[in-house]
Amino acid sequence: MKYYCKKCKKPIEEKVYKYSYKIFKEPLCREHQPSKKELDKKNNNNKGLDKKQSSYREGMIKGRIAETLIEELFLSLGYNVFRYGMENTVPGIMNLLKGVRSDVAKNIRRMPDFVIQPPDAKEVFFVEVKFRKSEQFSIKDLPEDYPFINCYFIIVSKKHIKCITYEELKEGKTISEKSYNYLGSRKEFDLKNDIIKDFCKFAIKFFKEV
Repeated sequence: MKYYCKKCKKPIEEKVYKYSYKIFKEPLCREHQPSKKELDKKNNNNKGLDKKQSSYREGMIKGRIAETLIEELFLSLGYNVFRYGMENTVPGIMNLLKGVRSDVAKNIRRMPDFVIQPPDAKEVFFVEVKFRKSEQFSIKDLPEDYPFINCYFIIVSKKHIKCITYEELKEGKTISEKSYNYLGSRKEFDLKNDIIKDFCKFAIKFFKEV
């Protein structure tokens, strides 16, 4: 019985045929058999995300849901909301900055998510949004040289939406499950608690499986 390469149709020896079928699941001559490098690349492309990649992607999705939740909350209250983070204004820049350790790159990564402006337009605020399942947030969660010292941090959890400033964090204050620093208590924003409660219900709905 004669054997032929699937690609070039040239005859191949029986031992080559058996090896090719065992490894590649098709008859190939030595010339058309993939190299180990090509085979490894194909196998890696067929694999799902590893544990580290999966955890990173999951965190990114949670963060974006939290950001959208807060963006829509302020928009519903008549605020002007501008996406400020460089990843929003220059798509793909975060991938370009991978492995770059300059001061400029660090500051770009740390840029707040939003600039918000109240309906009376008398003030603007930097806002950084974080999702925390545990509701825990303190100065330890920020780098020592964090540059946006007038930033407000809004912490979204499965049950609450809380807020704290950088200055308060520097003073040793924290956000925790038992703390009372709710977003609706911030006099700077003059928010309506009923609307915040509605968005807390959204958070419960979106993050109930987390």
